[in-house]
Amino acid sequence: MTDSLEVLIVDDHAIVREGLARILLACGHPWRVSEAATGFQALDRVRAGGVDVVIVDMSMPGMSGLELIHRLHADHTDVAVLVLSMHAEEQYALRAFRAGANGYLTKDRAGIELVAAVCKVAGGGAYVTASLAEQMVLGMHGGASAPPGPEQLSDREFEVLRRIVAGQPPGEIAEELHLSVKTVSTHKRRILDKLGLNSTAALIRYGMEHGIPVN
Repeated sequence: MTDSLEVLIVDDHAIVREGLARILLACGHPWRVSEAATGFQALDRVRAGGVDVVIVDMSMPGMSGLELIHRLHADHTDVAVLVLSMHAEEQYALRAFRAGANGYLTKDRAGIELVAAVCKVAGGGAYVTASLAEQMVLGMHGGASAPPGPEQLSDREFEVLRRIVAGQPPGEIAEELHLSVKTVSTHKRRILDKLGLNSTAALIRYGMEHGIPVN
């Protein structure tokens, strides 16, 4: 089955796409490998037909990885999605799976596990590394009395929170997410309300305490 696969690599960094393509093409399977630099390019390629597995980067400008996963899951259920991310935090993996991903792999494990992960999701299975699976289980069993966690936020709110914690001003966040500054401010207010916080400084402190990745 894997011999006839077409794998689409979606990442905004050409050097990352080239490295992943080399790993896939050197494994001995005569896979077809194609590339896309944005979520929009990826959707166009998938709509053209023939793609079996899409490897998605979570952090891309414009259409985010999560949004791309949502669209693929809604309109192309026959295409398997493997997330390849620099973020090892369980919050990212949980959101990816909820959006419709079939597997989640961190970039630092790609050289060792990429081929196995592609084969697993292509065959209809799910893939996640053992260490991340343990984090996810622990995260889902955080006690009812625990303070509000990032899981209370929508995917868009979580992305806005991440960028606030990273120190990005509202105008820059709006530009990168293709939103208005007013919409970003609305998201920020909802984030503050959901997390029981009252200032930007409190948001940044919260993000640091919860290990929200900033790049």
